[in-house]
Amino acid sequence: MTVIKMYSINLLIGIIILLLGFPIGHYLAKITKEELRAGQKWFKLIVFVSILCAIASLIILNDVLLFAFLFMAIVTSRSLIK
Repeated sequence: MTVIKMYSINLLIGIIILLLGFPIGHYLAKITKEELRAGQKWFKLIVFVSILCAIASLIILNDVLLFAFLFMAIVTSRSLIK
């Protein structure tokens, strides 16, 4: 398997996992309404820090950290929308 093909497969898996963050965040928002109201400022901080860390991991070319921080940002921001 070539390096480009392997990287494409890893990228595709990462994108699929990121897309799963939307329904997961929606589900968590549905079952934890009380916690969301009480900790809204902390959730906003988590989103902000996750995006900053995702940018940093993009700069240092670490795909695993990039997808992990983007996943946290998506799930948390989706929870805030609800």
